[in-house]
Amino acid sequence: MTRRTVHDVVADARAEIEELTVEQLQAEMEAGTCLVIDIRDMRERIKLGVIPGSVSAPRGMLEFWFDPESPYHDEKYSDFDGRYVLHCAAGWRSAIAAKAIQDLGFTNVAHLEPGFKGWADADAPVEDISETSPWIRRPRD
Repeated sequence: MTRRTVHDVVADARAEIEELTVEQLQAEMEAGTCLVIDIRDMRERIKLGVIPGSVSAPRGMLEFWFDPESPYHDEKYSDFDGRYVLHCAAGWRSAIAAKAIQDLGFTNVAHLEPGFKGWADADAPVEDISETSPWIRRPRD
């Protein structure tokens, strides 16, 4: 087997998935037709903020939460025909993740091509969760 790079893996995934622009995702969100899934690590979410209304599904658990046969299955990912739009920081992890979800049989999956960075660079709304995240240690009164 010829050695491949992460660029090859991402390119292969992108050839088989739907990619959305910031404007396309905003339109779907306004129409209420999708669930936006942030696959970034919680530290990234706390440090940089989140797309309002998105849910967190860390990349390492994604397939386990989506697969109804998994002991870790999460009911919010039970609709095989539901619209799921994944995003990460720059669009690489979410491209691979969207392909993995498609491989599980989900038929209406896309990813935000420019990632969260593209979202923020487009001056789209960003929610700060640093004060409300249960992952932040706060001093006791």
